[in-house]
Amino acid sequence: MEFLSIRQMSEKWRLSARRINVLCVEGRIEGATKIGSYWAIPSNAEKPIDARIKSGKYITKNKTDFASEKAINISGC
Repeated sequence: MEFLSIRQMSEKWRLSARRINVLCVEGRIEGATKIGSYWAIPSNAEKPIDARIKSGKYITKNKTDFASEKAINISGC
């Protein structure tokens, strides 16, 4: 099995080296092992799914919550 470094994987997946390092630390890249201070990532490892929220619903909800709280505070004065 062939292994690649974080820098090589960042070029392959078009992600920053820091992001690849975080994914390795979180255990989200299957087969990645730490050798000393370096990560060895299998060359056939699959790129993890982006788990960030993309719907934007959390932004709308927060704005609505703040608006209703603001209205309560203003009317209470």
